[in-house]
Amino acid sequence: MQAQRILGQIRAGQSPHAEDLTWFAQGLGDGRISDAQAGAFAMGICRNGLDMAATVALTKAMRDSGEVLQWDLPGPVVDKHSTGGLGDAVSLVLAPLLAACGLYVPMLSGRGLGHTGGTLDKLEAIPGLVTELPQDALARITGQTGCAIAAASPQIAPADARLYALRDETATVESLPLIVASILSKKLAGGASALVLDVKGGSGAFMQTREAAKELARALVETAQGCGLPTRALITDMNQPVAPAIGNALEVIEVLDVLRAPRPEQRLCQLSLALAGEVMVLAGQVESAEQGARQALTKLTDGSAAERFADMVMAQGGPGDFLERSQAYLPQAPVARPVLAGDAGKIAVIDGRALGQVVMMLGGGRARAGEAIDPSVGLSAVAGLGTPVDAQTPVAVIHARSEAEADEAEAAVRAGFQIAQIGVAPPLIHGRAG
Repeated sequence: MQAQRILGQIRAGQSPHAEDLTWFAQGLGDGRISDAQAGAFAMGICRNGLDMAATVALTKAMRDSGEVLQWDLPGPVVDKHSTGGLGDAVSLVLAPLLAACGLYVPMLSGRGLGHTGGTLDKLEAIPGLVTELPQDALARITGQTGCAIAAASPQIAPADARLYALRDETATVESLPLIVASILSKKLAGGASALVLDVKGGSGAFMQTREAAKELARALVETAQGCGLPTRALITDMNQPVAPAIGNALEVIEVLDVLRAPRPEQRLCQLSLALAGEVMVLAGQVESAEQGARQALTKLTDGSAAERFADMVMAQGGPGDFLERSQAYLPQAPVARPVLAGDAGKIAVIDGRALGQVVMMLGGGRARAGEAIDPSVGLSAVAGLGTPVDAQTPVAVIHARSEAEADEAEAAVRAGFQIAQIGVAPPLIHGRAG
């Protein structure tokens, strides 16, 4: 009867006690809670919410439903999470960059689902690279190279895995307490001593507005700190891709460009440096985020971060000479077709969700978990907001498996860009929390 009592409290708009939430989370993880009860739990929270104390308690309970990793490394262990977006290959730059700065980054990441890509999919575009690592291998590689990026094991926050799988079916995906508990339970289980968050708002993000992104950022930071994890968040713009490419191998190329020849004004480089600065403050390495960003830039400029990336790739099974011969290893689609603007002016609006759907249609994303994807396809040379164009200016290049698929994508890509007389690139960082 305990499940019914807890569900009754939530239905009445009451936040259950921490002990009850712990019991319920354990039941989610070990199967004592039925799908019907889990769905009612999610719906009740979606309708009536949870107060902050209960959100913290639920997050801790979901963390403790499985393994909590512990690290014995000679430096601070830090982590990063992004709420997802287009061209968001920041983790592939940030992990080796932080390692070059003396931090340790055992990053547990996910695969893409829907119109946004997944960090593991990007890495797995590199032949031979393995992301399914047992904990001892994850610890060994992190100790050797300073960073590793791997899939979370099924033993990490199993209560979240169970509830997450039901949220789409029960139309409760947008519940703020459930989003917060889902994200943070896995990050807390990862065992980091500091966390930096990239919370995105805009047409290519889960949170479509800046205000919604700020609300989520505040909730994440307050909950994480309530769980004892020092955390900061950046609220960032997702009205255009972070990197000028969407697609797994194409985004790896952009990562290599940042590592080899950093340009701080470029969005992928700028965001990586900003996040590095924030987490370095939390780890006690620097006094200010600005100082941290400057130190991180020196590690990009002198090649230290690129070396760490190469070491990580090789340690996870990828080619030992990947940094020098990446073009020989990364898959390339047989068709590359520029899409012309068709009008003159400036790029005023980019429909990020529409461009993400194009990449899915080309085979570069998945609609359901477990589907195979083609790492070679996608869009490159994506023009940014405010870019002046004429009718013959390319706004993107389609990388497709066939001319027919490129034909199908071309009109959709062109429709994803609105051209007007006035077009302005918004600031990349809209604010901070924590």
